[in-house]
Amino acid sequence: MLFVMVLGYSAEQVRAAEAPLLAAGEPLMRRAAGGLAEELRRVLNTRHRRVDGAVQRRLLLLVGPGNNGGDTMFAGAELAAGGTSVSIVPTGSRMHEESLAAALRAGARLKADADADMVSRLASGADIVVDGILGTGTSAENPALRGRARELVAAILPVLDHPIRPDVVAVDLPSGIDPDDGSVPDPVVLPADLTVTFGAVKAGLLLEPARRLAGEVRVIDIGLGPHLERVEPLVRTRDHGP
Repeated sequence: MLFVMVLGYSAEQVRAAEAPLLAAGEPLMRRAAGGLAEELRRVLNTRHRRVDGAVQRRLLLLVGPGNNGGDTMFAGAELAAGGTSVSIVPTGSRMHEESLAAALRAGARLKADADADMVSRLASGADIVVDGILGTGTSAENPALRGRARELVAAILPVLDHPIRPDVVAVDLPSGIDPDDGSVPDPVVLPADLTVTFGAVKAGLLLEPARRLAGEVRVIDIGLGPHLERVEPLVRTRDHGP
């Protein structure tokens, strides 16, 4: 059987690799969002929801306040511009303003006041629930979801038990896991069918128990390779090759 070596990097190592590119003005968020949008299209192409004879595609974006939410909404803007129905539910009091404006211009709908019941209904009718709540900037002391974010995720979890259910795509990592050690301090986490991670695999995605929540992991190249070549990864593991 063919195996490949998979390298997992810490959140700090990834941020350090990003720093010179950001300082040089490289559009890392746009690259990440473009890759995420392509992966979402790939998942949508495997699903066929018809309403009155027409194919309907529906995304529910759970959006946090940081760059993770920005990546999510820029990707949502691309899909909304192509005719996909996109609903945005903020999980906190702030949002990435530029990406929100882009998504709304493209036709996405903001559900700022959605409560747990409405989010459950939106998830039931969606093809994909996109977890863009927390990324590698999550608290190192306790990455667990809190407040409104935790309440909304808890409302969606029962939807995933239904025979007809949405796919879950995590942005960079499933929100609520530790990106470095793979710990899951609170069980209220959306188990991803697909995790779209940026630049490099985060070490926590390769470690239990988080590994079971990550689903398939796909890496979007945003240009970090040369900056990680001289870095010793936090985790090395073997995985099945193609």
